[in-house]
Amino acid sequence: MKKIINTPNAPAPIGPYNQAVLSGDTLYISGQIPIDPATGKLIEGDIAKEARQSMENLKAVLTEADMTFENVVKTTIFLKDMKQFSEINEVYATYFDSETAPARETVEVANLPKFVNVEISMIAVR
Repeated sequence: MKKIINTPNAPAPIGPYNQAVLSGDTLYISGQIPIDPATGKLIEGDIAKEARQSMENLKAVLTEADMTFENVVKTTIFLKDMKQFSEINEVYATYFDSETAPARETVEVANLPKFVNVEISMIAVR
């Protein structure tokens, strides 16, 4: 059985998908890009701000599912330019305790939705 999770505190999906799906105790969160849900506009020009907005969008979805970053067991970061890894990693690190941080991979890609520089997805477990 699956439960669809959507919140107005994160950007609405831009395609035929949902913000997250809860299956049993596992939450699969779709990739979040740096869209400000209040304005619907992209955050651009500063990779740290873009990463922060993506993380805040993920936080909103986690909150809607009654979870926190402590529940996250796996993260995938997609970057348009791996040279921005350290800046994104600094922002990412502020959301997790290094002792209990989730597993993660970071992948450089040619393009992302709306041609953003970063997209982050997560899996969380209750």
